[in-house]
Amino acid sequence: MIANKKALVTGITGQDGSYLAELLLAKGYEVHGIVRRTSTFTTGRIDHIYADPHSNTRLHLHYGDLSDGTNLRKLVARVEPDEVYNLGAQSHVRVSFDQPEYSADVVGTGVLRLLEAVRDYQDDSGRTVRMYQAGSSEMYGAAPAPQSEATPFYPRSPYAVSKVAGHWFGINYRESYGMFVCNGILFNHESPRRGETFVTRKITRALTRIKLGLQDKLFLGNLESKRDWGFAGDYVRAMWLMLQQDQPDDYVVSTGESYRVSEFLDKVAAELDLDWKTVVEFDPRYLRPAEVDHLEGDSSKARRILGWKPEVSFDGLVRMMVEHDMELAKQERVLAEAGFSKAGGRSA
Repeated sequence: MIANKKALVTGITGQDGSYLAELLLAKGYEVHGIVRRTSTFTTGRIDHIYADPHSNTRLHLHYGDLSDGTNLRKLVARVEPDEVYNLGAQSHVRVSFDQPEYSADVVGTGVLRLLEAVRDYQDDSGRTVRMYQAGSSEMYGAAPAPQSEATPFYPRSPYAVSKVAGHWFGINYRESYGMFVCNGILFNHESPRRGETFVTRKITRALTRIKLGLQDKLFLGNLESKRDWGFAGDYVRAMWLMLQQDQPDDYVVSTGESYRVSEFLDKVAAELDLDWKTVVEFDPRYLRPAEVDHLEGDSSKARRILGWKPEVSFDGLVRMMVEHDMELAKQERVLAEAGFSKAGGRSA
């Protein structure tokens, strides 16, 4: 246990933020998360660890946004964190083509705003804050695989270009002001908490529903792109390890294995005893204007220096996601048989 340490986490209600919050709480941290104000509750991934704010708890949530630098400054000064983890982003690559300005503002300039907030707090308080910046394998884009820390970036989407900007903002502030900033270049990491619009979760969610007769078809785009898929719970451990080192640095985090989307479909279908080729159809709307064909990470540096390695295999990840989504599908079927729609209302 690490007593009396405080961490500030942007994007705490996302997949990575929820696993990181669990990890930090288990290590004795007081955790503060930044959430965007919306008209609906977005805390589903952390409800199991979030207590009523009026009770004595080590997890606190604050309204904020990476597009609001003034608010970020106030939050950093109020929380007085020892560590800051920037996981917040508009993280859907395809959507970044539809919302390029917003994606650039939050994913790129948002990093700059947070760095400035941390720098101001350090100058005012005389304390050192360690900051983790979440990079992405998408920054490599068209660069040949395998990709390591030495591989030149070749981004192929507004999201990826913005992540490259955030990466270099972090390096610039580290070199210019001596700030402890680590860039984690994480390759694709999935889990049962992955958003349902991301291809892996879209597949496990749809095929389990198809297995139980709740839907007929699954529409996908490029099935030939290859990705290096790991378990998100393993990857947040690498984030924490980076901030425990004596010196800040940048690290690729990956499994070192890559699979086609069609191979992911093969694995999921095998778990369900389905022939996915009879239910999957192509939809050009899911293609990107500029595709990324092959991402596969070389994480030898992280394994050597951080002592990190993935614990969940590709097969184990697929099985975990299928089992989780099969339970959801079973619950949905029970409700449907009882006359309730997916939206929660009783059918006529």
